[in-house]
Amino acid sequence: MVSESSQSKNVCVIGAGPSGLVAARELRKEGHRVVVLEQKHDIGGQWLYEPNVEKEDPFGRNKFLQVHSSIYSSLRLISPREIMGYTDFPFLVKKGRDMRRFPGHRELWLYLKDFCDYFGLRDMIRFNTRVEYVGMLDYGELRKDLKWVVKSKEETNGKQVEEVFDAVVVATGHYSHPKMPTIKGMDTWKRKHMHSHIYRVPEPFRNEVVVVVGNSLSGQDISMELVEVAKEVYLSTKTLEITPGLSKVISKHENLHLRPQIESLEEDGRVLFVDGSQVIADTILYCTGYTYTFPFLDTKGTVVVDNDRVGPLYEHTFPPSLAPSLSFVGIPRKIIGFPFFESQAKWIAELLSGKRRLPSWEEMMLSIKEFYKSKDGAGVPKHYTHDIADFEYCDRYADNIGFPRLEEWRKELCISALVNASENLENYRDSWDDHHLLQEALQSPHFTQLGVQDFTFM
Repeated sequence: MVSESSQSKNVCVIGAGPSGLVAARELRKEGHRVVVLEQKHDIGGQWLYEPNVEKEDPFGRNKFLQVHSSIYSSLRLISPREIMGYTDFPFLVKKGRDMRRFPGHRELWLYLKDFCDYFGLRDMIRFNTRVEYVGMLDYGELRKDLKWVVKSKEETNGKQVEEVFDAVVVATGHYSHPKMPTIKGMDTWKRKHMHSHIYRVPEPFRNEVVVVVGNSLSGQDISMELVEVAKEVYLSTKTLEITPGLSKVISKHENLHLRPQIESLEEDGRVLFVDGSQVIADTILYCTGYTYTFPFLDTKGTVVVDNDRVGPLYEHTFPPSLAPSLSFVGIPRKIIGFPFFESQAKWIAELLSGKRRLPSWEEMMLSIKEFYKSKDGAGVPKHYTHDIADFEYCDRYADNIGFPRLEEWRKELCISALVNASENLENYRDSWDDHHLLQEALQSPHFTQLGVQDFTFM
């Protein structure tokens, strides 16, 4: 129920993935008129699997990507399903679907579809609509009652649409635009190389010598998949100090080798590593992560991306000079995402309706400055600015709007999965010893709120 004093705004949400969907729901709940612009044919964002990647540049160099999702066919969740649901819509096990605790990517997409259908969000979404420009209406130096021009293109018929909104919520995700390393000889390398953004299945690499660059979770996953078909796999990492789990995997597979960083790539196909070793490779696969980019957004330099630091943003969400009419949902990484996105969305919705107020511009800028200073003082590289990895911060964020803090069982299940993955990389999704936490979770109000459910884990 919206109070009579609430202000109803016309709001554009960009993206219908996990952050965009919950933003749309919270905005509508608060009485705002919402349009969600989604470039693909269905909801899900990153979780809408795209098997056909031939049209995409192998390094993701296009301003607007042709392929949004970076998910490969075999991908399974790295967190147990119990911790991933929104606070009022648990990620339930459903008969006839993927009932594993760490299901495949399609199961999470189906969960998002269920969420969308349950809350009737689909009528707010315009599919096959790519946002090409978002900019401020020209009021000179005055930014009071700021409005936004949004230009979009309907992919099915090429129709250009220009609209004006009171507010824009950017919810485009951050696992699409490849972050490429700088390696000597990359530009003249004549053999196959690509970013993992367009990796889908291992079969094209059969009997090849493959160098995987990057020891991220995806790099480890893909390496373990490639060893089953490739002749040799060389995992190139920044540090040779690896987890016990990865060490066990390497010792198990004779064709999986650990190598340090690459020194250079040679035109004859040789890959030279910094320790002096070398190998002749058929393919190089860059599992080097993703970068934040907003090719449609024109803030006249107010919001910039500097080495993966999107800023200045107050609490990773609001640019002080433009808030709350411009906001971002889903920027933070290394968090339990769905509840955090929900808290961001709720805060934005209530700010736009006038129920809450942000601190002054000076206070927000001081907070950002102190935050940057604390990161720099701790030796944290700029590109890790939005890596949270801190439950206490998530709780403090929730306190801003009276949002429920993360349940202790949710935190403990998250930590348990991380520890298990570190020790048991190959099997942690199917072999776990946190049954007591699981039972506590299933008996909590989070899971019982919708009535009797079937919790049968395989």
